[in-house]
Amino acid sequence: MLEIKMKLAGRMMPIHPVVLLDEESWVLIDTGMIGNAEDIRAFVSVQEEISKLPLKAVILTHQDIDHIGGLSSFLEEEGKKRPFDVYAHEADRAVIDGEAPLLKFPADRLEAELEAWPGSLSEQYKRVLGQPSRPIVTRLMAEREILPFGGGLTVIHTPGHTPGHVSLYHQASKTLIAGDALVIHNGELLPSSPYSTVDMEQALQSVKKLQAYDIEAVVCYHGGLLRGGINKRIDKLAALV
Repeated sequence: MLEIKMKLAGRMMPIHPVVLLDEESWVLIDTGMIGNAEDIRAFVSVQEEISKLPLKAVILTHQDIDHIGGLSSFLEEEGKKRPFDVYAHEADRAVIDGEAPLLKFPADRLEAELEAWPGSLSEQYKRVLGQPSRPIVTRLMAEREILPFGGGLTVIHTPGHTPGHVSLYHQASKTLIAGDALVIHNGELLPSSPYSTVDMEQALQSVKKLQAYDIEAVVCYHGGLLRGGINKRIDKLAALV
């Protein structure tokens, strides 16, 4: 789990993408905001076991700009050296592929956000993700599919925050990579924030799906890592539905 700072609407806040290491490659789960690719590369560059390996795949938990914003840089830099797969759920694919607008970022707000970044970064985003010449998503993820990374990652479709939101369960370490389906605030595990969720009722129903997994640790994109009594915490949240 990485801890890096992203800038959004003039504010700085921590986010937590995840890197999975395999024997011959590495996988990135979520790419951060525009400009965060360099922060992720800086982390990878000082990890001796990762730095010499190629990026094999980027897994996007969902379409929000703070999760896909750094993708344009990876596609133009790492992708030109060695193509990698981009995974997403079908329900968010059209947005990521540039065929539909971001659900939570109207065009005028996106333009204002891009203007706040150096020209090279904003132009890169527009060039790669704004009007892509080809589909961005190369692999679609489905409910309960096991992705061949890190000894196996189980896909859990957890819609609500966005229609195509997924969480990922790493069975080998009993770790749930929750994306934005859960958040951690002051040490407390909470459901997706209602202020940034498309369908809150659906998001709460998605929490109940997590009860099927034996979870010892959870990584939330907003909040970081939490250990101890995770299943009991999830049961408590599910009881609210």
